[in-house]
Amino acid sequence: MIDYDDSGRPVARIGVPGPDHLRFSEPARPYENEPTLEFLFTATGPWGCVETSVETWDGDGLDTFLASLAEDFRGWEGARTWHSLCYDLTLSAEHRGHVFLTWGIHDRAPSEGWHFETTTVHAAGEDMLHLAAEIRAFLATVPE
Repeated sequence: MIDYDDSGRPVARIGVPGPDHLRFSEPARPYENEPTLEFLFTATGPWGCVETSVETWDGDGLDTFLASLAEDFRGWEGARTWHSLCYDLTLSAEHRGHVFLTWGIHDRAPSEGWHFETTTVHAAGEDMLHLAAEIRAFLATVPE
C-alpha cells in the first residue's frame, strides 16, 4: 500500500514503521516523451540519513526483480542482483531461510566517492509479493 507525504506525493516504505527505514519518494518524469523515471531513495537509521536521486528507465524492472524473488520462495543459490540505470541504487538478494536484501546507495560517476549499504530481511513468498506490489504501485504513480 502506498503512503503519501504531507504534500500528497507518493511514498513507499521498506522496513518496520519507525525511525529505521528505507523510503522511495518524489517520483518524477523529468523529460517529455521519454521513459526516464527518477525518484529519491532514502535510508534512515541510528547512524543518520543517506539519500540519493535514482535515475531509471521506467523503473528498470525493480518490481519484476522483487516478484521473481517471491516466486522462488523455496530458495536459490548465491546472490541475485539488480541495479538502476546509473548504478546509483543496487540491490543484492540472498535466500537463507529468509530473503536478505542488501540495498546499496552509490555516489554517481565520475567521482563515485562514497558508497552506503544496509540490509533488510523479509519472509520468503508472501512478504516479498507485498514488497513487489508496493514498489510496482509506487512506480505506477507517475503518469506516462
